[in-house]
Amino acid sequence: MLRQLGWLAAGVLAALTAQAEVRVQVVDGQGQPLADAVVSIQAPGAPASTAVMDQVGKQFVPRVLAVSTGTAVAFPNRDDIRHHVYSFSEPKRFELRLYHGTPSQPVQFDSPGLVVLGCNIHDWMVGYIYVSADPWVAVTDAQGIARFALPAGDYPLTLWHPDWPQPQPWQGRAALSANTPTLPLAVRISAAAPAAAPSNPFAEAFQRNLQQHAD
Repeated sequence: MLRQLGWLAAGVLAALTAQAEVRVQVVDGQGQPLADAVVSIQAPGAPASTAVMDQVGKQFVPRVLAVSTGTAVAFPNRDDIRHHVYSFSEPKRFELRLYHGTPSQPVQFDSPGLVVLGCNIHDWMVGYIYVSADPWVAVTDAQGIARFALPAGDYPLTLWHPDWPQPQPWQGRAALSANTPTLPLAVRISAAAPAAAPSNPFAEAFQRNLQQHAD
């Protein structure tokens, strides 16, 4: 059953320096910290353009990875079994055939949007790469906090979470200044089941012929 969630994003400017730590916290309808929320801010700057989506314990780690467009993402497999990573999502369709270790070439994500990851061998493995057109993007931690190093300013802000029931993220503005240490941005949504990895037409064949690699 759908339930209403209240989302609260609060940006806190920690110091009066040209570049200070900005904290954005996301909480649910009960005021509890919400992990795995993606926060992006359209502000000047160019953060690092490399990232890692790992595979540990037959799970994608992290569950949600947020990157800006143009980022190269490595897909190491630290399990002692092989995985077959794929995505049929429009922003980036790709396939890393059955492997363990680290592929020699990372995958470049040049188009903004949500990329849902799956594994041909382990159907329950689902991961998300949120590719943002904004240069500043981060994922909230267990305390519901995303951290940025930004100068004070009035910036467009975007918020997304895997349980978001619609394809488009919530958008607003964040006025980050020393005179306004907290900025509440509230959004009401209905929670829905997380998006699933699109089925791969080769999945059944891999399950039949490569089941020996699944345990």
